[in-house]
Amino acid sequence: MTVLDEAGSSAGEPTDARGRVAELAGIRAQALAGPSEKATEAQHAKGKLTARERIALLLDEGSFQEVEQLRRHRATGFGLEAKKPYTDGVITGWGTVEGRTVFVYAHDFRIFGGALGEAHATKIHKIMDMAIAAGAPLVSLNDGAGARIQEGVSALAGYGGIFQRNTKASGVIPQISVMLGPCAGGAAYSPALTDFVFMVRDTSQMFITGPDVVRAVTGEEISQNGLGGADVHAETSGVCHFAYDDEETCLAEVRYLIAMLPQNNRENPPVTACDDPADRRSDVLLDLVPADGNRPYDMAKVIEELVDDGDYLEVHERWARNIICALARLDGQVVGIVANQPQTLAGVLDIEASEKAARFVQMCDAFNIPIVTLLDVPGFLPGVDQEHGGIIRHGAKLLYAYCNATVPRISLILRKAYGGAYIVMDSQSIGADLTYAWPTNEIAVMGAEGAANVIFRRQIAAAEDPEAMRARMVKEYKAELMHPYYAAERGLVDDVIDPAETRSVLINSLSMLRNKHADLPSRKHGNPPQ
Repeated sequence: MTVLDEAGSSAGEPTDARGRVAELAGIRAQALAGPSEKATEAQHAKGKLTARERIALLLDEGSFQEVEQLRRHRATGFGLEAKKPYTDGVITGWGTVEGRTVFVYAHDFRIFGGALGEAHATKIHKIMDMAIAAGAPLVSLNDGAGARIQEGVSALAGYGGIFQRNTKASGVIPQISVMLGPCAGGAAYSPALTDFVFMVRDTSQMFITGPDVVRAVTGEEISQNGLGGADVHAETSGVCHFAYDDEETCLAEVRYLIAMLPQNNRENPPVTACDDPADRRSDVLLDLVPADGNRPYDMAKVIEELVDDGDYLEVHERWARNIICALARLDGQVVGIVANQPQTLAGVLDIEASEKAARFVQMCDAFNIPIVTLLDVPGFLPGVDQEHGGIIRHGAKLLYAYCNATVPRISLILRKAYGGAYIVMDSQSIGADLTYAWPTNEIAVMGAEGAANVIFRRQIAAAEDPEAMRARMVKEYKAELMHPYYAAERGLVDDVIDPAETRSVLINSLSMLRNKHADLPSRKHGNPPQ
């Protein structure tokens, strides 16, 4: 058998087919083994798995088919000509997750620190093109040190090709970025262009400029995790959708997410068998949601009660907590849920909540996932910071996303629905297919107290007992304009329903809307607010 060294030279040539096969087996074994046992031990010592170990956890057992395993770089100079490992630091191919095709590429940090060079980038470009052509999800397992400095501008051009393909695939196939190591500089833009970003605490970081540059330019002292760790991006920046303590849990959750997404924008999400009765009553909802609009409650418990087996996957769970975005199932059918969270900031809409919900609505619409909106919103968050931060344009992002969505859309008003925030949260006036309300709903321009102070300002000021007059006017306003059936009488709500029957109402409505078809005007693309 002839075994090639890293530079590609050989001690002799095989003389027959069997010799060639044996030679190939040796080369493949070398590629599978990676650079060295020492490099593997170093990777494990950091609490990180190797690229192949990660792929094995992500995909169904035995399903991975590798592409360009024997690829090597062609660069010369700076010592590269003497080191030409197989795979060139990235493993690419396809396999299955629960029997459905998924494409994947994984940086191998043991080879050049996972840095991207020309051959490395070409392999990624090819697998991305294959995923788009095949109409299947693409998962990137990121653990790389950025561009390969020794290859100069060729490496930078490789990133450009990745960004272009990320954009081309956007809204066509699901793209999931799993951050399992460092990701700095321009490399961070690829995950930002994808649909979902997963991170692992302590081992993955993302930033444009690292702590050393920050220190040199601004004088600020900060660690890598403090600047761009999983918790920072999950709670503060909103770059990360999901953060976990270890790689095994992270990759298991990636599998769970993939199981709820369609293969591409031409298919519907997968349907599963459901043992949870579609007509199950939920009398507990009457106790979960107080009729008093000033009392908070946990909207997550409402969602648990409505969806199949109480199981759902919350997206951006720790960022903009005043709104919940989640994927769940109703009678086995995947739905996207957008819901105000009264436990945080009373469920108001602010800049971050608007951005979070807008992106989620766009994702659902792109991948044929019906949207259920649960409203209990007292309005937009007032304040100088919000106004100067652009709450108008950020709130308009959510409005644009809903107005542009053509998937089935159902809104349910649990309690408060005030002002512009009510309109933005998929009201019937902006295109919701069906709008329901509970008997505890209050739909109005603003709260009764604020409205009374505006409308009856003179009467209150002239009264002998202004407080008594104010209380009477508030009561009168509520009785006339905020009673539960006011909106239904005017056709702005399709029905006022028993909260205990919400699950069956939603399931029946979604069943009717399953074959909904809606066209947008002919155009190259819209120009959404930024």
